[in-house]
Amino acid sequence: MATSGYRPKAGAAAGSSTAAGKRAGNAPVQKPMHDLTSDQKQEIREAFDLFDTDGSGTIDTKELKVAMRALGFEPKKEELKKMVAEVDRTGSGVIDFNDFLELMTSKMVTPKRDLSEKDTREEIVKAFRLFDDDDTGKISFKNLKRVAKELGENLTDEELQEMIDEADRDGDGEISQEEFLRIMKKTNLY
Repeated sequence: MATSGYRPKAGAAAGSSTAAGKRAGNAPVQKPMHDLTSDQKQEIREAFDLFDTDGSGTIDTKELKVAMRALGFEPKKEELKKMVAEVDRTGSGVIDFNDFLELMTSKMVTPKRDLSEKDTREEIVKAFRLFDDDDTGKISFKNLKRVAKELGENLTDEELQEMIDEADRDGDGEISQEEFLRIMKKTNLY
């Protein structure tokens, strides 16, 4: 295979010529993808794949909302529309994985609000309580299934169980508040 000697600048995503190509003559778009850890990128990929419910390789505004909530964000409808418009270069109303990665990267590497460790913990605990509606101190399969249904997600029992298994460190089949805190902090969203 012949090479042209061209090498993308550090931080440029491979195959991301669409954004730069449409801005010919202007300064290149800064993409801080290199600021994410491989674990963060993997989590973003898993969220995208999980919420691309029709397997189209794209997600619409509704699917985006669910994916972002899974990553710890609570976007409002107007915010979602604005986010899709920012990265939806074709005007199709849907975004592909690279667009989603760009969105989530900007959310995750942008300086966070000045929150103390206590405030951060309180935010995560508040989110935990939304799942734990029966006040057991654990997120059960039933709790997760209810939330998925409320969000309009058509997840199989197997997919829901995989989500629990991912966070369940003590093997009791449920997610404790500490396990939930750990997985949320691991995402660097808080």
